[in-house]
Amino acid sequence: MTPAEAAQAQLDAYNARDIDAFLIPYHTDVELFRLPGEERFARGRDEMRAIYSELFAGAPELHCRLITRIAHDRFVIDHEDVTGMPGRERLGAVAIYEVVNGLIRRAWFLK
Repeated sequence: MTPAEAAQAQLDAYNARDIDAFLIPYHTDVELFRLPGEERFARGRDEMRAIYSELFAGAPELHCRLITRIAHDRFVIDHEDVTGMPGRERLGAVAIYEVVNGLIRRAWFLK
């Protein structure tokens, strides 16, 4: 997958709340970080599965709308509008994906 294809595949699966499809574009040792500060909140698909399975189960109306995507070399930057998150009507977010050999190796999220 190209970096943009990997980002789109995980976005499509996120919106379908399909945990198995969501994890396919991610490297087995993926690392997820919160910005600012680079706090790592998940490492590996197993930790991602636990976090996102709970989110998908608890947010049946969850939807992420892509506002803008920038793809440059191995990086993809998505500006997103997220709705259906429990306790929040709307959430603006920026996701930065580093794609290595067709899989998302690292991702940073700014909310």
